Amino acid sequence: MAIVQIEDRGSVRHVILNRPEKRNAMNGELVSEIGRALRAAANDPDVLCVVIRGEGAMFSSGMDFNTLGDLPGQVELLRAFRRECLEAWNLAEEMLKPTIASIHGGCIGGAMELALACDLRVMAADAVIGMPETRIGLIPDVGGSSRLPAVVGLGRAKELVMTGKLIGAEEAEGIGLVNRVAPADGLEAATDALVGELLACAPRALMVPVFGLYVAPPALALKLPSSRSM
Repeated sequence: MAIVQIEDRGSVRHVILNRPEKRNAMNGELVSEIGRALRAAANDPDVLCVVIRGEGAMFSSGMDFNTLGDLPGQVELLRAFRRECLEAWNLAEEMLKPTIASIHGGCIGGAMELALACDLRVMAADAVIGMPETRIGLIPDVGGSSRLPAVVGLGRAKELVMTGKLIGAEEAEGIGLVNRVAPADGLEAATDALVGELLACAPRALMVPVFGLYVAPPALALKLPSSRSM
């Protein structure tokens, strides 16, 4: 069975991390297939919204330590793995379609960095989220350290990164890390409701906030599609 499954629900593409026996821990194959799936969704004109979710007990436990354990001392391979992660996560952020992370169970480390690259996040009430890299001598270096301050503010970002703590859904929503919290048995319905709100908007009109709300040089305005071209 594919390590990343694709499920189309009308114009909504679900990208499903499918390594449940490893709690969707991200090895090279999974990262590569996430990138492939997001690239395909970005290039498919029939896809208007993308939902990323995990199969099994959790969204994802983060990076596969068996993979990371094989890389120390192999600098070029480590750099290549990190580059592939960055390229895949960037696709979630840069595609001109809304992307939603639908989070259940746990969203840990590199998985939270993927969720941060999405436009919106919906989280089950009994789930946890965080980047505990500093507790094992690492740093969140595939986008988490750069994206988190823009989402929760610099002070909160420093606290989450420097302590490496995991937080629950209520706290995550309170600091703006997630957009909505759903009952544990209502995550799919809450995600679908958010998707419905997005699809009620004109697809081309959504391109401007998706592309234009990120902090960027003023010259970015020259690249944005004008309302006249929509």
